[in-house]
Amino acid sequence: MKPRTYLDHNATAPLRPEARDAMIAAFDLVGNPSSVHAEGRAARAAVEKARAQVATALGADGADIIFTSGATEAAALALGGRILHGAGIEHDAVAAWTVENLPVDGSGRVRVDTPGTSVLQLANSETGVVQDLPEGLELSDMTQAFGKLPFAFNWSGCRMGLISAHKLGGPKGVGALVVRRGTDIAPHLKGGGQEMGRRAGTENVPAIAGFGAAAEAAARDLADGVWDRVAEFRNILENAIEAAEKETILVGKGAQRLPNTSCIATPGWKGETQVMQMDLAGFAISAGSACSSGKIRASRVLRAMGYNDDVASGAIRVSLGPQTSEEDVLRFAESWLAKRRKFSARVA
Repeated sequence: MKPRTYLDHNATAPLRPEARDAMIAAFDLVGNPSSVHAEGRAARAAVEKARAQVATALGADGADIIFTSGATEAAALALGGRILHGAGIEHDAVAAWTVENLPVDGSGRVRVDTPGTSVLQLANSETGVVQDLPEGLELSDMTQAFGKLPFAFNWSGCRMGLISAHKLGGPKGVGALVVRRGTDIAPHLKGGGQEMGRRAGTENVPAIAGFGAAAEAAARDLADGVWDRVAEFRNILENAIEAAEKETILVGKGAQRLPNTSCIATPGWKGETQVMQMDLAGFAISAGSACSSGKIRASRVLRAMGYNDDVASGAIRVSLGPQTSEEDVLRFAESWLAKRRKFSARVA
């Protein structure tokens, strides 16, 4: 039986060993972080260590890191019922709070004329296209870029940012809202006043500890050039497909992108079909964002970029990780091209 090859890191990244070790240690902390006794202080110290690790990794020293259950909750906390201007390419968790009126060009780049009332992804989860964040932007979804791109929140000019642990090798179910000091945030969970009075509820100490350790490890990988090697393998994959398949579109290829992300759109060949066929062949990929890929519909991200439904419904996302090898991407390309030839012969 051939080993499985995981190429869906944008959906969730494998748990880093550093995060696992931090979580195991945190499970032995019996105290409540809000308690003043020694056991409570030990739990509080674990939370504050993780807060400092996340802030340092994100270049957000001096900003408030508010731990949440994930980027979805962070978006709801940040926006609090307000509707901002968006571009139609945001993650569903953010799109729920936006009016789609920011123009998007064919490469996935967005023009923002009113940053103070707008939200913009730093890097798109489906295409990997990276945006320039305008000064004074109200909110940026930094979830996919965090740990993969050199970036500092303090340099961005954004008032708030969303991040999530499991995208960079931390545990699922924990994220954070990053807030510039002095920004007014109204809590939507009220109770004990945890997280600087912005998000009540006893902190999930093991998950938060894992988040901090993962963020620190991800920053180390970035500094060591790990993602430069990943980008080389992504290019090898795309070149192999482009050389053999003329109808397929490599979405956003001419734009700055995440180093690990390929959006491959083949008109007439449903993305869901490709995902199932490649799954049977031993490869884990997705058709769009993981939160919406189970729904049979054309990618709204590609439609916002001007592609028709035939192209948008034929898109898959291949997202590599630090453990992905050149052999992995070449085997994927060979297998995908074989499936493509069979499909073309069947519909000819």
